[in-house]
Amino acid sequence: MSVPVWSVFGFALWTLLLLLLTVGVYRWSHILSGRIAIRHFRADRIEGADWYRRAMRAHANCVENLPVFGAIVFALNQSGLHGHVLDIAAVAILPARITQSLIHVVLPETNFSTSLRFSFFLLQIIAFFVLAAPLIQLFLAGA
Repeated sequence: MSVPVWSVFGFALWTLLLLLLTVGVYRWSHILSGRIAIRHFRADRIEGADWYRRAMRAHANCVENLPVFGAIVFALNQSGLHGHVLDIAAVAILPARITQSLIHVVLPETNFSTSLRFSFFLLQIIAFFVLAAPLIQLFLAGA
């Protein structure tokens, strides 16, 4: 598999781990201990500890960005585009995503933590555009 494909795979694994180790542990510990009935975890009303609500958003952020990353990498593979710069951009996305998620879950909402989290999100967006740039060039060239 190519480096970008491995990076998407790592991103998908992180999305699952984040769900299981935060939201899953919180919910199942409350359900299995009898403190909360399973029906009380509604998708349209997120309640619970602050870190749990932040974990829900961190997981949702992963779910929202995974298809974008996957689509770009799929298009790269289908077009046969590859190279050192693309590999570096793809590899940069996963640690930036993990760091963004951890900041989101662990640190309370402050201007500093939000700015820090945003900086890691911005790194991912820049890397997405680095990956997409040769595809855009290919499209504009009429290929």
